[in-house]
Amino acid sequence: MPARRRLPRPLELVVGTVVRIENHGAYVTLDEYGSLEAYVPLNEVSHSWFKSIREVLKVGQKRVFKVIRVDPRHSHVDVSLKRVSEREAKAKMLEWKRLQRALRLVELAAEKLGKSVEEAMAEATKLEEHYGELFAGFEAAAREGRGALAKAGVKEPWLSAFYELAKSHVKLPKVKLSAVISVMCPHGDGLERLLKILSAWEEVKDRYPALDVRFYTVGSPKYKLDVEAYEPKLAEAFLEEIAKVIAARAGEVGCQHSFERVKGE
Repeated sequence: MPARRRLPRPLELVVGTVVRIENHGAYVTLDEYGSLEAYVPLNEVSHSWFKSIREVLKVGQKRVFKVIRVDPRHSHVDVSLKRVSEREAKAKMLEWKRLQRALRLVELAAEKLGKSVEEAMAEATKLEEHYGELFAGFEAAAREGRGALAKAGVKEPWLSAFYELAKSHVKLPKVKLSAVISVMCPHGDGLERLLKILSAWEEVKDRYPALDVRFYTVGSPKYKLDVEAYEPKLAEAFLEEIAKVIAARAGEVGCQHSFERVKGE
């Protein structure tokens, strides 16, 4: 990873751990800056009234702060808690947790290969540079395989070490998309025509081996298609192709049909 600056910048969001609480304010160590100590003035603790600062902050607590002043000459940093919105706090804490998970994987790779953490970090930098975030590189490896690491320029033996760790330690969330298909074939051989239309999902599925697909009846003439995937775009492409094929088949055999995406799934 690129070397972090010695001091944070004004308005930067930082993760800090409360180490001391005084009547006039509190002191926190900035986790991302080598435990650099920063000060939280009393009037920057909360927008709400409080009797004691200890009602808002507790020693050992980890919170997200916003940098309000930096004195480079004395390495002095003032931070604010009240200027951080709930949305900013959640996003920053998630970013920080993802970084910690990635750093742990880098450490494990170093241990696995009997190398130093510095050597491992030098190679891991390629993931951050290519994917914009270190953990995103490990997620790409878990999702796409070894090629995701090679694409970022990672070389052996690190490539194999990173890949094995990504496979065993990174759990990817799946996206679920659904659609409801209605088909009506008011003909003597309607069942035969219906089967010809609905069998399309299995034929298309063969071209998308990475997807988990479930097709079932929700009450004739309605059928539901559930698709789960790590890649939303892949699931979207599958449903689009299914919709086109079913429309074409229904037209060929003279049946009425509709294909509706289910919202909120």
